[in-house]
Amino acid sequence: MARVVVDPITRIEGHLRIEAVIEGGKINDAYSSGTMVRGFEKILKGRDPRDAWAFVERACGVCTTVHALASVRAVEDALKISVPKNAELIRNLMFCAQTVHDHVVHFYHLHALDWVDVVSALKANPEETAILAQSLSSWPKSSRGYFADLQKRLKGFVESGQLGIFANGYWGHSAYKLSPDVNLLAVAHYLEALEWQKEIVKIHAIFGGKNPHPNYLVGGVPCSINLDEVNAINTERLNQVGAIIKDAMNFVEQVYIPDLLAIASFYKDWGAIGGGLKNYLTYGDLPTNGYNHPESFKFARGAILNRNLNEVHEVNGTNAEEIKEYISHSWYKYSVGDDKGLHPWAGETEFNFTGPKPPFEQLNVEGKYSWLKTPRWKENPMEVGPLARLLVCYAKGNAEVKEVITEALTKLNVPLEALFSTLGRTAARGLETKLVVRWMKGFYDDLIANIKAGDVSTFTREKWEPSTWPASCEGVGMSEAPRGALAHWIRIKEQKIDNYQLVVPSTWNASPRDAKGQRSAYEEALLGTPVANNEQPVEILRTIHSFDPCLACAVHLYDPDGKHIHQVQFY
Repeated sequence: MARVVVDPITRIEGHLRIEAVIEGGKINDAYSSGTMVRGFEKILKGRDPRDAWAFVERACGVCTTVHALASVRAVEDALKISVPKNAELIRNLMFCAQTVHDHVVHFYHLHALDWVDVVSALKANPEETAILAQSLSSWPKSSRGYFADLQKRLKGFVESGQLGIFANGYWGHSAYKLSPDVNLLAVAHYLEALEWQKEIVKIHAIFGGKNPHPNYLVGGVPCSINLDEVNAINTERLNQVGAIIKDAMNFVEQVYIPDLLAIASFYKDWGAIGGGLKNYLTYGDLPTNGYNHPESFKFARGAILNRNLNEVHEVNGTNAEEIKEYISHSWYKYSVGDDKGLHPWAGETEFNFTGPKPPFEQLNVEGKYSWLKTPRWKENPMEVGPLARLLVCYAKGNAEVKEVITEALTKLNVPLEALFSTLGRTAARGLETKLVVRWMKGFYDDLIANIKAGDVSTFTREKWEPSTWPASCEGVGMSEAPRGALAHWIRIKEQKIDNYQLVVPSTWNASPRDAKGQRSAYEEALLGTPVANNEQPVEILRTIHSFDPCLACAVHLYDPDGKHIHQVQFY
């Protein structure tokens, strides 16, 4: 029996440590530790609620726009503000742009190297790679010469001994199964995706002024529509958005999805590995009739327990008995006792770091071992993310979702149960992208039609002035970040933030055990995962990366000797 420590997990956002107990070539226990501490809840106390979005959006350099969206929704929910239809459509477009961008970047730049052997591509036959590429789609960059030139560039990297962005991989590992030709195709599209990804985020700059932290506004969006005004959303900018969406659809449907299915066909055994929890949670998003009408959402709201797709449970973020955060294994303390759970409206963020300072030889898993709290839905650990979203939509009978899932399963010749796995989680992200980029085109068409009909409103001043607010109120803003269910809870008292709590997707998935010993998604999914080489645990990375971890918002830094070198002081 061996205890393998992977710290830090790379190709993620933030800092994550995984400890896995391996026996007989398989993982029989695992521990997930967020090794950084968040403090936005303290930063926000006493501030103007209308400014909260600008702070929380900076919780991450990846999941930016969704934190701002959840924040303005929380304030709007508390103050009972409804936004204009154009604002809803523009928010949806910004949401879709982030989702498509994030999923493509995750597949190629964060997760693909768990399946693709870069160095093996040097053995490829460019002619065979070209034939393969042309059989998968009509993407224009598929000639023999194109792949031959790329292979030559890659050879120069390898021979120089400086692999650059491809350094430190487990190249040659026995777990890699792709042929050299497929590896060359994947490396080519990895580099193309690097170029493409900078284009789609321009939608954030057009509607929100910049990226990665676009501007938001309680009551609407911070842009005006005037087709003839150079400083507004005019005809030229709208045409640019339309062109970006068209290019995104082409890249997703002609590059991303074909690559996903091609690579998945070599790893069908991973359709039975990494299933983990049997419970799935989604808050839903992409409203088509207002945020207060979740039945109109493109992504449905609901929860599935024990993989029972015949029943979807309702989810209510305001019910104090549904969602609670626990800290029995987290470096925090509660005034009510560490064995109690708190609904976010009553949430507390008091640091309580115990034990030896990092670097740790091993975590003290009997005590507190993570900076992440442990959220539970009706006391159940839940998986959140693209797989949860598709399963809830599928279980609710969404025809579009059923179509893309059935088509993919048929092409791979695998059953529906294969979705409950590491491979299924990865596939779900791609299938979701295929849906979202189509919905994005629909939201764009609706926006254009609205403008042509004479509606150019993007903001309401209703209840904007604090003098119109009640003495105290509370609200919740729920969304679906690329990585899963995201919600911000706010309590406003005397026109200032009295309490603010974020429960983010990776809090659900990456958190430590609860007081009952129930594992969260990462820890549970690693059980049974095969590991061929303890010194090169690529299999651990496959399962963990299938969740697309994001653990940001650190305020403490330590050097490798455990010496404290920096602290941000809260006032």
